[in-house]
Amino acid sequence: MARNHLPLDGASGDALDSARAQGRLHHSIATTLLVIAAARAERAAPPVQAARQRLAQIYGATRLRKRLERETAQG
Repeated sequence: MARNHLPLDGASGDALDSARAQGRLHHSIATTLLVIAAARAERAAPPVQAARQRLAQIYGATRLRKRLERETAQG
C-alpha cells in the first residue's frame, strides 16, 4: 500500500512526532492498567485468596515458632 508523503515543515513534523509519542504513552498506560486489573482480579479469586491466606498463616506460625525458640535459647 503506497502512502503519499507530504513534505512537512519543522513545526508540523514536531507536532506529529509529539502526537505519536503521546499516543504511545496513552497506549502503554492503558495496557499497564489492564495488567494491574487482571492481577488484582486473580488475587481476589476465591482459590487464590484462600491459598494466600493459608500461606500467611503458615508464615505467621513459623515466625512465632522461631521467636519462641530464640527466647527459650536465651533463657
